[in-house]
Amino acid sequence: MKIHKEGRTLLLVLLVILAGANLITLFILSGNAELQRGIGISSIIFYLLILQFFRNPRVIINDDEQQILAPADGKVVVIEEVKEYEYFDGGKKLQISIFMSPLNVHINRSPVSGIVKYFKYHAGQYLVAWNPKSSTDNERTTVVVEMHNGLEVMFRQIAGAMARRIKWYVEEGDAVNQGEEFGFIKFGSRVDVYLPPNAQVTVSVGDKTKAGRTVLAELLMGDGEDDVLT
Repeated sequence: MKIHKEGRTLLLVLLVILAGANLITLFILSGNAELQRGIGISSIIFYLLILQFFRNPRVIINDDEQQILAPADGKVVVIEEVKEYEYFDGGKKLQISIFMSPLNVHINRSPVSGIVKYFKYHAGQYLVAWNPKSSTDNERTTVVVEMHNGLEVMFRQIAGAMARRIKWYVEEGDAVNQGEEFGFIKFGSRVDVYLPPNAQVTVSVGDKTKAGRTVLAELLMGDGEDDVLT
């Protein structure tokens, strides 16, 4: 199993700590084999839970301008039309939000290919990720990618109550490929995607998603945003 770079140091340190703690219990609890066994099994389970969080599944890099791919593993929690002010000056957009639990892989992947036209990091609060205000009040990053046909797609990494570390690997002017890593959020969080309001959504609230694999919506790449795939 391939381990993501964000977890390698943490996993090594955690392994040393757990190994040391179990060695200590061998001396302190030398007369209680059952308790020793329980602590050892608990340590292994705990380590495996953290290990699976940082697993790095292989994803095929795509370049399909008709499809918007999921930027994160998780569950669809919001599909609604909103007015977006940070970049689109109050223009109507279709928001699709994916909640990532601590058990999900937390690698974030670009939903489209193109050029990063806008990037901004916002310090903020740590409201629970399903709170509607988390999109505007929480610590977050905003990325806008201009596709090859000129269509712009925006997506946000949003920190949650547990996720206090957002990592990003892009900046303005970078070229990104669909399905390619653009960031990582540790221990529970959310990613929002903003699309043209007439995009044909292919998921429903409650659906599970896989980053770089699940198709969130489909577009017809024509002369403007009024064209949709039918």
